Amino acid sequence: MRKIILVPDSFKGTMSSAEVCGIMAKAIRLHFPEAEIVSIPVADGGEGSVESFLSAVGGRKVSVTVKGPYFEDIESFYGILPDDTAVIEMAAASGLPLVGENRGPGKTTTYGTGQLMVHAARSGCKRIIVGLGGSATNDGGCGAAAAAGVVFRDSCGDPFIPVGETLNNISSIDTGGIDDAVAGAEIITMCDIDNPLYGPDGAAYVFGPQKGADEALVKVLDENLRHLADIVKKDLGTDISGIPGAGAAGGMGGGMAAFFGSRLKMGIETVLDVTGFDHLLEGADLVFTGEGKIDPQSLRGKVVTGVARRAKKAGVPVVVIAGDIDDGIAEVYDKGVAAVYSINRKAIPFIEARLCCREDLFLAMDNLMRLLKMFSQ
Repeated sequence: MRKIILVPDSFKGTMSSAEVCGIMAKAIRLHFPEAEIVSIPVADGGEGSVESFLSAVGGRKVSVTVKGPYFEDIESFYGILPDDTAVIEMAAASGLPLVGENRGPGKTTTYGTGQLMVHAARSGCKRIIVGLGGSATNDGGCGAAAAAGVVFRDSCGDPFIPVGETLNNISSIDTGGIDDAVAGAEIITMCDIDNPLYGPDGAAYVFGPQKGADEALVKVLDENLRHLADIVKKDLGTDISGIPGAGAAGGMGGGMAAFFGSRLKMGIETVLDVTGFDHLLEGADLVFTGEGKIDPQSLRGKVVTGVARRAKKAGVPVVVIAGDIDDGIAEVYDKGVAAVYSINRKAIPFIEARLCCREDLFLAMDNLMRLLKMFSQ
């Protein structure tokens, strides 16, 4: 083995992607000490995305004081990669962990996320990646847009910053004053879900309850997002009602498209593009990817299939390492996966398995390396 690429997702609830890479690399080096190991921790757009990108390609973290979910001042951050691409995770300014038990998606804002975008653009970043995930908001991205200079007016013509419960007060939207630096930047939105903006599968009904919305508030939030879509279509000429992913992060997906002209892109595709994965595949003997559980959902453009699709084109075999393997995944082999292995060594409940997952991952990789070493001699 001359070159091995590691590009796993996190094992949810147990190990981060970076931690998985480290354990895999340790086992590989025991048997192939001379092999080049390329580690690409995967970021999904939520909390930890900035660290994942910085770990994968280098760069620096920038600290900024912005408005938090309730318009309070907080210390936040974003990353700048070596090519001056900015990476922003909205969870760092508008995330659920920032509100603790004080969850109220009718009143929270994405304003701080917009401030991060403005700071990055004014700092010279011509490309900005915004990760959607872990948000405490349901304002359709209006807060972020307001921070960047978009003006929202009510029926009296007065400007205001809409939140989830006041989106219905928007009478007009003016994007003419958007920050020049932001307008001149390429903005890519990492979005791993395809929920629409509103309706039974939309932002409010699917994600509102976990952000603290009761049944009555969910209905209000959904109706308000519908109203936002109507005003956006009227004033901006953009129909965001049917965009897959518009409902991500409380409608932030739709807002990114409407106010910033952003492309919504699967997280794994963004990661692979930014890290130059296609180029890294040159000369590679094997790719390891994986996630906590591989199931039919894994076949819908997630990490495993995203990696396998590109590796297949380059003729590089892909091995999947997973915590658990569900039924109905046979299709994954057609997408370029050579083999799928579970790290579970005993038939025990997850609550117990998670305690020994690191050891199990190492031992699974160690066994695989022993097998590969035997055939490479």
